[in-house]
This record gives sequence, structure tokens and C-alpha cells, in this order.
Amino acid sequence: MFQITSLAGLFLSNNRQINRHYILWYNKGRTTICSKIKIIAPKKIELNKQKHMNNLKIQKRNGDLVTFDKTKINNAITKAFNASKLIPKNSEDLMEKVMIDLNEKFINQDKLLTIENVQDVVEDVLIKLDYHDVAKSYIRYREARKVLRGIQKDKALEDVENIKIITESGKEEDFREDKISVKLLRLANGLSHIDIEKIIKETKRNLYNGIQEQELKKAILNSTRMFTESHYDYSSLAARLLFDELYSDILDKHAEDDLEKLYKENFRKYIENGVSYGILNKELADFNLDSLADSLIPKRDNSFFYLGAQTIKDRYLLRTPDKKPKIFELPQWFWMRVAMGLSLKEEKKNEKAVEFYNVLSQFYFVSSTPTLFNSGTTHSQLSSCYLNTVEDSLTGIFKGYSDVAQVSKWAGGVGTDWTPVRSMGSKIVGTNGDSQGVIPFLKIYNDVAVAVNQGGKRRGALAAYLEVWHSDIEEFVELKKNTGDERRRTHDIHPVTWIPDLFMKRVEANEDWTLFSPNTVPELHEIYGREFEKKYLEYEKDEKLVVRRIKARVLWQKMLTMLYETGHPWITFKDACNVRSPQDHVGVVHGSNLCTEITLNSSKDEIAVCNLGSINMALMIKNGDIDKELLRKTVRTGMRMLDNVVDVNFYPTPETKNSNLAHRPVGLGMMGYQDALYKMGINFDSLENVEFSDRSMEMISYYALEASADLASEKGTYQSYKGSKWDRGILPIDSLDLLEKERGEKIEVDKSSNMDWDSLRATIKEKGMRNSNCMAIAPTATISNIAGSVPSIEPIFKNIYMKENLSGNFLVINRNLIDDLMSKDLWNESILNEIKMRDGSLQGIAQIPEYIRAKYKEAFEIPADWVLETSARRGKWIDQSASTNIFISTTSGKVLSELYTKAWKYGLKTTYYLRTLAASQVSRGGEVKATEKKEFKACSIADPDCEACQ
Repeated sequence: MFQITSLAGLFLSNNRQINRHYILWYNKGRTTICSKIKIIAPKKIELNKQKHMNNLKIQKRNGDLVTFDKTKINNAITKAFNASKLIPKNSEDLMEKVMIDLNEKFINQDKLLTIENVQDVVEDVLIKLDYHDVAKSYIRYREARKVLRGIQKDKALEDVENIKIITESGKEEDFREDKISVKLLRLANGLSHIDIEKIIKETKRNLYNGIQEQELKKAILNSTRMFTESHYDYSSLAARLLFDELYSDILDKHAEDDLEKLYKENFRKYIENGVSYGILNKELADFNLDSLADSLIPKRDNSFFYLGAQTIKDRYLLRTPDKKPKIFELPQWFWMRVAMGLSLKEEKKNEKAVEFYNVLSQFYFVSSTPTLFNSGTTHSQLSSCYLNTVEDSLTGIFKGYSDVAQVSKWAGGVGTDWTPVRSMGSKIVGTNGDSQGVIPFLKIYNDVAVAVNQGGKRRGALAAYLEVWHSDIEEFVELKKNTGDERRRTHDIHPVTWIPDLFMKRVEANEDWTLFSPNTVPELHEIYGREFEKKYLEYEKDEKLVVRRIKARVLWQKMLTMLYETGHPWITFKDACNVRSPQDHVGVVHGSNLCTEITLNSSKDEIAVCNLGSINMALMIKNGDIDKELLRKTVRTGMRMLDNVVDVNFYPTPETKNSNLAHRPVGLGMMGYQDALYKMGINFDSLENVEFSDRSMEMISYYALEASADLASEKGTYQSYKGSKWDRGILPIDSLDLLEKERGEKIEVDKSSNMDWDSLRATIKEKGMRNSNCMAIAPTATISNIAGSVPSIEPIFKNIYMKENLSGNFLVINRNLIDDLMSKDLWNESILNEIKMRDGSLQGIAQIPEYIRAKYKEAFEIPADWVLETSARRGKWIDQSASTNIFISTTSGKVLSELYTKAWKYGLKTTYYLRTLAASQVSRGGEVKATEKKEFKACSIADPDCEACQ
């Protein structure tokens, strides 16, 4: 029993459904509610931080985007107060709080604003301010309007025979149901679970006399989308409807029998137009365009689900450079354009373009977003990740800002090493003054992230790395707090701690940890392992160098507390990254990237660059197991594509070019891992999953290294190959022994293998390596949307939920679950409603067999140990790292500490987000909305718009 005595307290439960019931019960004298509700203090938001809202758009219920008008909110609130015969104490203050909440929950998050969103926020604010009578009036008003809309729709059904359609040419035509039926039947070909009559009936409910033809098309599309929850075939049909309009706009034809012919015939015109617009690289015109056109397979457009189709339409397909840009690129042209851009330097460029096109268009391998955006264009910045180091001087620091701005401008995510910058109180020799430390410079870094727009796609995406012996570390871990001096807060970048093994040993032993200013101990940043420990102990004895001492556990607890409360700082391990780096002979890894999967050297002369792409493991499973030949072929093609990026890439600074051409690192990763488990009937929380993660990554690693060696034989080794671990015969699996030796304790991971690694060592010794680094597992949040797979290596977040991004709201439902339930004749409206009421969870639904409930556990229902163990098994084969999210449903600091200590003991190089469960709710329309504790923008499951390294 949890007693709540005010509506403000209830509001903090973060459950609007409970809030609404409470409001409606309140006047009956019921002032308690039975529930275990965790109260979380509201975040302090300053109004002057709101975005400029003059150009803000809001989505109407019919899908249209119109200019946001806050006077309409004010009018609705006024009517609610009038109905309650009350006068607000301060109407301006109330309105201000509504705007602040909108800003925090949607606008600053770059989420689509809808009428329902706004009304939800108004309702919440009224509850929070204890205007319970007004809130009750407002809730009843909304329900009444909903009923009225239903009545109006029913009346529209009766009058549908009299409805006139206004065509795009301005002519008036009768509404003809048969035309819609024929169109839907044609587009639904091959989809077994579509009820055309149901779609038409729903469409008719949204019609009115004089409706524009474009509005009718939207009504058909939205009616189709509405039934996605009943079967994913409706998502496929919605995607086809969307593309059908593209065909009409670009080819002047719909998806009829001659579509394939028109698709191919117009390919040359598309390339020529793109070149004439100044958008496409003129070298694309030198390809054998007729041959490439013949290789196009238009029916692959049918592979998209609606989320993927809308994503590429809104953000990837090229547009004309007019005042009112129009899409001039079709989906298969898009894939071929990317393939052509990656083939420009190939001797057999037409042949390779087709090879690349086939893996891309079938979703076997998908390049990262910068490559998809820019390949084949006049600005071919194709790389995803950049890592730079800032020097300890004003010149060096401001050069760092400039470098970051140039990189961020072209949609790259940046991880910056700030450890060299001296700490607060250090002497500045030139002025004999005291330094303000690294924090004020990070504030400017934060503002660079906000100011530099990534090619018009989104604001910059930056991470800041700091070693934990830096004496500004305690302030650093608090950079994301919502309290304190705002001049020492950075809400738009991502702080990351860079932790040596010695610190973790001191935490375990509950010993002191000594903090230094880097300008007095610069060597510490350039060494690692036993050499670091030796030097650190030496410096500890020199009191002139010591800034202060604290308990290692106190700092560790502070880091984890901030991580839980603010989502930062992320935890990464310096020694594991460096000891296992193939490039230990030419530099030091000073930090990772925005998403913590890249571990490359950086220095004042080199800004590390990495090019990413991901294997879709969901499609590598045939007949219940990995199709080894398909996987090998896909990996080899993917590696060639990634290597080609190095040669055709646009480099924003000389340091990026120097680095990438010298080392040629790439990051081959994977997505759809959870889908692969579903296909194989393996539960995520099982030893079978641990073994599969090991076996599948071993194959990918073997084939990737083999491919790089073959590329070296064909094209030559990378410049800095001599002296590398590859050259010394040390592969990723071998480097675990080196880490154990440096750490002085066993790495708790199984080291067994299944493939002929001795043979591969001999191959590498003979041929060398084309790439200094070959593998890195990125979050893939965006490209997995395109491919229709579960992102990266994550367990599924929710079996059904509403994904929101700038393209709209998208119902995401677990297709594998539907198939399994249908096979048992269990998929029906009753089961669907049960799942929705449990926010996507199957646990507790007795009608569903236990083995299905176990198979489809969601991320927060799976102990985090399984995520760590599978990541550790993969990690032994990877020469870089993986974006590893940790999901927990506990508030225990002890459990949190044990998890991150276990990650270190397993030999993980990096971790990414800590995801903590706050609340989930079923929306009023029956849609599931999953809510996590507030996090900040980066590449993540919760941020589908992040394009920095997806």
C-alpha cells in the first residue's frame, strides 16, 4: 500500500492511466491508491532553454502537419476552467508549464508533436498542479469529442454514396469503392492475412464530401496501418501503398504490370538528372547504365515493412534542389546508387556494383547511414565514426572544436579525448594564473554539438572521454545533472569514463585513488597495463604531483549513481582496448567513439576514422542454422565495400585523411541477432544463446579476417601493417592471453574455438592484411528499421510498442511472435489485448504456452548477466568493440556495481547505455507506448533518429 495525498504526488508515478482513474475517483473521497509507485523528482527545466517555436509543426489526426498554435491550447484550458466554474491562479504560469513539458518531452527530443501528445501534456499539468476538477472536466471533454468523432464517422459511412472526390487536376469525381478495392487487391498480392473489406470500411469512416484525392490516399494508407497490430502483412501493404505513390510521382505510373519495365527504362534518366542537379557524382554516368538497369529487381521493394519504407522515403531518397524539393529516387535506384558509389575505384566497377547492389537490396548487409546518405553523391562523406584528441593549449583546444565542427557537419559522430587538458587550479605558465579546468571547455564543446547541424539531418552527436585519474573527474561525472551551476553542465554531449585496470583493482580492494592534473603527469595518458601501474605508483609517492586522494569506491559509486540517474557517464576500459589493439605498435587508443564500439588510435596528427556496415543475421539462418556459405559470401562482399569507402571517401580534415589512408580500419558488425535466435528456437537467457553468440561471431571474424587478407593480396597491405599484431601472428583470440598477463588475473571467458585458426594465421602471414581493424558492432538503430530487424545484438525491447520519430508514429510488433502464436491457433484479438495490457509482455498470460513466453521475453525480463556473457563471448573474436547496452529493472547500487565489475572481469572493452525501467503504458487508442527513464540523445534504441553511426 502506498499512500498518496496530493495529485501532484500521483502525477510523479508517471502512469497516466492511474492518474486518470484517480482524478475521476477523487470527488468520491477516494484519496488512496493501492500500488507500489516509485516517486521520481521532476526535472528542473528553464523556460529560456526552449527551442525557437515559430516554425514548429504539429500532426493533426488525419496525418497532416500544420503550424503549431499555442492559443488553441490556451482556449481549451480556459473552457475546462469555465466548465468547472474555476479561475486559474495564474493562467500564464499554467500555460508556461505546459510549454516547458512539451519542450522537454517532445521538442528537445526531436520527437513528432501530435494533437494527442499536446492534450496528454495539458492533462498531466492540470493533475500536477492539483486542478483535479478541471482535469476531470478536461478528460470528460476529450472523451466526449472522441465519441462525437465516432458518430461523425458513422454518419460518413451512411453518406458515402454521395461523396465527391476532388482530383489533383481539380476535377470532381464520384467516390468509387471498386477502384480502391482493385488497387488494394493488386498491391496485396502474396500477402495472406489482409482483409480488404476491413480497410475499405475504415477508409470510408474518414471520408467527407469534397475530399481531396491526396487526402483520400492518406486515408487509405492510415486505415491500412491501423490494422498492423492484427498482422504484419498490413505493414507490408502500407509500405507498398507508400511506394505506389512514389511510382506515380516519378514514373507517372502505379505499381502495374509494366512497373519493372518502367523502373529499368528510367534508370538512365534518373542518373542523368541527378548529375545535372549537381547531386550525383558525374562519374556515375560512366557506368554501363543499361546493364545496371537490367540488374535492378523492382519486386525487392516488396521486402520493406512500413517503418522501413517511410524511413527511406523521408530521410534517404534523394530530392531535387528546388525551393519545394521533390523525391526523384526510387528504392532500388537508391540501393544501386549506393553500390555504384562504392564501386567507383574498382577495375570491374559494373560487376562489383551489381554484387554490392544484391547484398544491399536484399538486406543481407546494410552500410551505415552516412554511406547510404552520401555514396554516389558529390559529397561522399561515407564514414560513421571519428575519434580525436585535444591538446593542452588554447590553440589545440580550439583546433579541436574546429575539427569536430567539420566532421559533425558531414553527419559523423565524434568521440573526443579530453584527458590532456589540465585540471582546475593548475598553473598556466604564460599568465601565471590558475586554470579553470576541463569543464568550461566541455561546455563550449557542448555548444558546438548544438550549433553544428549534421547536413540538415540533426544536431551534432558528440562524446567526451576522460581518464578517471584526472582531478576534474568528480565534476565530469556530474555534467548531465539537472541541478547545479548551468555553466558547468553539458546536456547535449555524452560524458564517458576511460578506466584503467588499476582503478578497478583499487575498487575491489577498497583502497585510495589518487588524482592528478595531466599537465604534470602526461605519461599516464600514453601508457597502459603494467607500465601504467608502475608509473602511477611512482607518481603517487611524489606529493608535489598529487592533487588529492579519494576512496576508489566512493568515486566508483558516484559514477554509477550518476549513470543510473542521468544515463551518464558510460563506462569503458582503457587497458582492454589498448592491450588487445592490433595497432599497439603505432600509437595509443585514448578513447572510443560516440557509440563505444570503435577503438582506434588518435593523436594530434591523426583523427581516427571508421567505416561501418552490418550483417543481417536474421537472413543468415536457413533451415534452423547458419548458412555458412551465404554468411561467408556476404561478409566478403561487405568487407570489400567497407574497404572501398576508404578510397572514395570525402575527408573533412587532413588528419582524418592521413589516418584513414594509413590504417584503413573498418567496422563490420551485425544486426538482427535476436531475430536469428527466434528462427533457431533459442531463448536469449540460455546457454544455447551464449554458445551461439560465440559460434556466430567466430564465423564472422574468421571470414572477415580472411577477406581482408585476400584484399591485401589483391590490392596491398595497409601502410602501417609492419609490426602490427597481425604481422606478429597475434589474432583477437590470442590477445586475451596478453590482457590476462597485463592485468595479472584471469579473464573470465571461455577461450575455445571451432575453426581452423592456424590455417588463417598462415594465410595472414603470407598475404598480410588490408585493414588494421575489421570488426565493430554498432547500435544499428536506424538501418535495422530499414531492414525490419531487431537492432544490433540486443534482446528485443518490447514485443509491441509505438516507435516515434520525425516521420511519425509507427506500431512495431514482433512478427516472429505472431507466427508462433498463429501456428498454435492462439493469435486473436483477445490475446492481442492481453499483450497490450501488459505493455508487450507475455509473462502471466496463461493461454500462451510457457515455452513461447520464455522465448519472447523482453529486454527488461532478461537478467543483464546474459547480455554481458554473450558480449564477452563475441568480444574474444572482435578486434574493436561492441555497443553493449545493459538493461536492469532494479534500483540496487550493489547489483549495478556487480554488473559493471563483471563486465570488466569478462574482458569487455566498453559498455554503452544503462537502461533502467521506469514505466510503460497502453495509450488511449489501444497502442502500446514504452517509456524509459529520461535519457539523452545518442545512437540508441530509444533514439530512432540518430544517424551518426547507424
